[in-house]
Amino acid sequence: MTRLSVNINKIATIRNARGGNIPDVHRAAIECERFGADGITVHPRPDERHITYNDVRIIRPDIKTEFNIEGYPSEKFIKLVCEVKPHQVTLVPDPPDVLTSNAGWDTIKHNDFLKDVIAVFREKGIRISIFIDTDISKIEAAVNTGCHRLELYTEPYASGFPYGPEKAIQPFIKAAEAARELGLGLNAGHDLNLDNLKYFSENIPWLNEVSIGHALISDALYLGLQNTIGMYKRLLSE
Repeated sequence: MTRLSVNINKIATIRNARGGNIPDVHRAAIECERFGADGITVHPRPDERHITYNDVRIIRPDIKTEFNIEGYPSEKFIKLVCEVKPHQVTLVPDPPDVLTSNAGWDTIKHNDFLKDVIAVFREKGIRISIFIDTDISKIEAAVNTGCHRLELYTEPYASGFPYGPEKAIQPFIKAAEAARELGLGLNAGHDLNLDNLKYFSENIPWLNEVSIGHALISDALYLGLQNTIGMYKRLLSE
């Protein structure tokens, strides 16, 4: 079954709006696991506008399932990942001022850079995933970087889903098949939600993991965190 990793950045965003420690991000991570999440994802950005580097250090020792750190591989980020040793690091090409992840890596242009960074993480025994679009040439080039998995950037699928699920999913099926043929594991994330997740997972049943934050935390405001995590898990298992 496809695993659900809950991105808790938005919980930190609420906390940071007032300062202090309400809501408690550390407790939220533990509760998400207790409520059935298969992993916890954090994405510390350079300005620490939601998850902070200190949050990562505090949360890491108490994660019992899987801890996934997303981020652009700056020198500071690389140092943090090597220090806390998560189960997985997901490399994203975000510049420091971007609002949210909005594109995958150009693995052809940045192949040497990614290869050097990934070698550092492999030496630490950390699984590496690369955030990527559905461009087959970029997927083929990713193999040379030494990564273990690809994470498909699913915003285009989510945007197209209301207007035609079959058309929206096709590039992702082709990308997923290419990744599988190349021996790479497959994750997915960005704008997946209760409406579009089931269709995506049904059409790519060998998907290893989805990372969901904004939609899941937003749904939890209405439905409760435990209930929401259960709803997302059921969509992945049906």
